[in-house]
Parts: sequence; C-alpha cells; structure tokens
Amino acid sequence: MVPVIESRTRHEYDVTVIGGGPGGLSAALVLARSCRAVTVINSGVPRNSPSPHMHAYLTRDGMTPDALIETGRAEAAQHGARFLDAHVQDIEPLTARSDDVPGVHPGFALHLDGGVTVTTRRVILATGLRDELPDIPGLRQRWGKDVLFCPYCHGYEVRDRQLAVLGTHTSSVDQALLVRQWSKDIIYLPHADPITDEQHRTLRARGIHVADGLVKRLVAEGDRVQGIELDDGTSVPCDAVFVFPHMVPNDGLPERLGCERNAQGWVVTEPSQKTTRDGVYAVGNLVDPRAQAIVAAGHGATAAFHLNHELVDEDTAIDLHRHATHTSANADR
Repeated sequence: MVPVIESRTRHEYDVTVIGGGPGGLSAALVLARSCRAVTVINSGVPRNSPSPHMHAYLTRDGMTPDALIETGRAEAAQHGARFLDAHVQDIEPLTARSDDVPGVHPGFALHLDGGVTVTTRRVILATGLRDELPDIPGLRQRWGKDVLFCPYCHGYEVRDRQLAVLGTHTSSVDQALLVRQWSKDIIYLPHADPITDEQHRTLRARGIHVADGLVKRLVAEGDRVQGIELDDGTSVPCDAVFVFPHMVPNDGLPERLGCERNAQGWVVTEPSQKTTRDGVYAVGNLVDPRAQAIVAAGHGATAAFHLNHELVDEDTAIDLHRHATHTSANADR
C-alpha cells in the first residue's frame, strides 16, 4: 500500500530527484520509504548503458545496467515514488511569501519541456557525466564491450588477456600501471602524447611494452576486438582496449543554481551530499567522476537520510508555528 503523504507546504513534492541512475533511484527509494512525496525526472540514458554487464555491485554482479535501472524504478515506485520522463529546462528558486513560516526554505520551481512546471521543497541533482572518447575509428562502436575504462568494473573479465592501453589522457600511464594488476600482457600506445623517459622506465619496470606511433583505427571482426592498427600499418594484437575518456559533468543545472564546483568542474558537496546552494544536494558522477554504480547508490542513500532529517526539522518548525498561531487566536477570543 502506498502511504498517504501529508502536505505541510504549497509544493507538489517534498523532493525532486533529477536523474534516474543508481544515485537518483537510491535516493528516491529511501525518501519514498520515509513517506515523502518524491518524484524522479529523467531524460537520459545511463552512462554505463552500452555495457552488457555491471560488476562490483554487491548481490548484483553481472546484472545488465538497464536491468538495475528497471528494478530500481519498480522498487521506488512500489513505495510511492513518481516518475516523469522529461527534460528540466530551468530551475527557479522560489521567493518566500508573506504567509510562509520564517526560516523555512521557499523551495524551487522546475520548468520542464512541454510547458510543465513542478514545485518542490528540495532538489537532488543526479545528472551524471558524459564520456567523450578520442576520435579514433572503431572505439565508440566497441565502448563498454571490449573498449573499457574501469578495470574494477571489467578488469576481471579480461584478466590474463592481451590488453592495450591508449595514451590519450594525462592519466593514461597511471591507468596502464593499474591495469597491469589484471594481466601481465600489457602494451601501452602513447598515440599523440609521447611519454617521458621516467614514465618509460616505470612502464618497463612493470613489464609493460610501449609501441610508438599514431593509432589509426581499432580492428574488430564479428563481435570482438582483434587489435589496433597504427598509422604506419603496424598491427598490434589485443583482446581488449583500455582508454581514459574525457569526462564532462552534466552541470548545466548546478551552474544555473550557482553550486560551487572544484577546479576540475565537479560539484562540491559536504559529506551529507549537500551542495553550497541551500536546498540542493548532488550525488553520483556529478560529484565524483570515478564513482561506480554502487558508490553512486550510496551517495543517493546518504543524501536522502540527511535531507529527510532536514525536512523533519522544517516540518516541526511549521507545526510549532501553526500551533502557536492557533493558540494565540483562541486566546484572543
């Protein structure tokens, strides 16, 4: 049975979650189970959707990312969460009205496509990031399958295989050293970013071979990567390729709200996931680009716990104000 939600304010929802990935869904589940009026607004495809499997998620290892989302939506909906498939075009902080209780946050108006407006007391941003891959033919088509980023997510499935690491990012050498934990057969391709003598010595000390030359394309046959072709025609065989993408936060909304971001562009939060903008929380890859699905889900639960306590304090202030007003009115009769 879905609980009846008692409304103390003029808002349609206690909390609106923007983004329907693991972080947003986890927050929605906790809030719905806290008998809060919560809605999830989602318009995108999960970052890990291209991958056929998701790993390192306790009790869900090997599940497809889409199945996790489908299950999460069903669980949150079962407890009363609502879902809107829409795009948030803008967020407008509301102005306190004369009849609002002093000290209570006035909330926000969310303007969606189609001319729909939603009002909410609090907002959780779970809009994630997008991966921009190097412009190398064949990479995008195999992304999430045997063109990989995170060895904690997919390293075990390609352990002890021939692995290539593309040097297309400032962190690519570190990525190669990390991937070495899963296989002794690693080749590093600096591509257009030559490595230093010190980096070369470090890679060599770990048994990682270096193949100089520009990468021309990824070679795949059927449904498998076969290798990498260099600009001079050299073929480098491999079973999987690791690449460090350029990660770009989907930060249009936090930017409009004035949420503080760090030097790399990620939203700054307290341990509670609260941002520097009052009434706004942020979770998942919008905060930490390397957060796995299970970490994002933890962010969502953390935000929901703290946010619900915040709303309980606010509800108490509202009830105290109403009680005092009612008592005063009766005394004047």
